[in-house]
Amino acid sequence: MQLFKTITEYCDAIGIKAPRHPHFDIRRFEENSEHIRTKMLAFRHEFYFIAVRTYGEGKVRSGHHTKFPEGLTIYFNTPFQIQSWEIDQDWSGYYLIFSQDFLSSSHYFDRILDDFPFLKMDQSLPFEIEQENLPDILNIYDKIKKEYLSDDEDKFNFIEVHVLDLLNHIKRLYRKQSDGKSIQEQIHRADLQLLKRFEELVKTCFCCETKAEVLANPHSPSDYAQHLNVHPNHLNAVVKSITGQTALSYIHNHIQRLAKAELAQTNISAKELAYKLHFSSPAKFSAFFKKHAGLTPLSYRKNS
Repeated sequence: MQLFKTITEYCDAIGIKAPRHPHFDIRRFEENSEHIRTKMLAFRHEFYFIAVRTYGEGKVRSGHHTKFPEGLTIYFNTPFQIQSWEIDQDWSGYYLIFSQDFLSSSHYFDRILDDFPFLKMDQSLPFEIEQENLPDILNIYDKIKKEYLSDDEDKFNFIEVHVLDLLNHIKRLYRKQSDGKSIQEQIHRADLQLLKRFEELVKTCFCCETKAEVLANPHSPSDYAQHLNVHPNHLNAVVKSITGQTALSYIHNHIQRLAKAELAQTNISAKELAYKLHFSSPAKFSAFFKKHAGLTPLSYRKNS
C-alpha cells in the first residue's frame, strides 16, 4: 500500500499540480477536475485533510467508513488512515491539507486532538450539514484561500486563525448531529484499544520467541505508530493520557524490566543481552542500563 509522506507526493500521485507551500494547501475541487485521478486504490498519507463537498458523485472510503453521505458533506482524512476513492470529475467544494509541521509551528494547535476529537482516526466519519450552514463554512475557506494566494509575509498568522475558526465551526456542527456522551465513550474505547495494541506490540518485539523482528527499530515510537496506522503524536498522547508515561518511556521501562530479569536470573552475557534487546552495540546497552538503573549491567548482576 502506498504511503505519501508529503503533500507534494500526494498531489503528484493523484495527478494534480504541486502545492504552493510544502506543509499547507487549499483548493477548490473544481480546480482539479481536469487532472485528478478518478480512481485511487487504497493508500495512506501523513497529514490532515478537511473538506466540504457541495456536489459530486462517486464512492469515497475513509478508514472503516464506507457509506459516504449524499448531500452537503464535511469529511476528513487523518494521518495514516487508509482511504480510497472512485469518483466523477464533477466535484465541487473546498478542501485544505496541513501537515504535522504546520501544527507544530503554531501554539493554537497544541491540543488539537483533545480540542477537536472528530480528527481522531476512529472518529473521522463524514457527516452531512444543512444548506443554511454552508455559507459560513465556505466563507472561512474563502478567507483562508485569499491569504494563501497572497504575497504577505505574515499570511500564515491569519491562516492559522482562520483554520482554528473552521475547526470550531465544524466542531459545533459535529456536536449537533452526534451525542456528546456517546462520542466521548467511543473515543475512550478507541484509546484503550490503541493502548492495548501498542502494549502487545512492544511485548512481541522484545519476546525471545519472536523469530523475526516485527519492526525495523523496536526502540522507536514512530515505528510503532506507523505499524499501528496512527500518527506518532496521537500514539504518544493516548499512551500518556492513560498510563502517565510517554510512548518512549513506556518502551524504555519495558526494556529495563526485561534486562533486569535476564541479568538477575540467567547467565546470558551483557553482550548477548544487548543484541537480544535490539541495541546496536553492547556499549549503547550498557549506557542505557546505567542511565535508567544507576548501575552497569555487570554491577546490577553482582548485586542481585
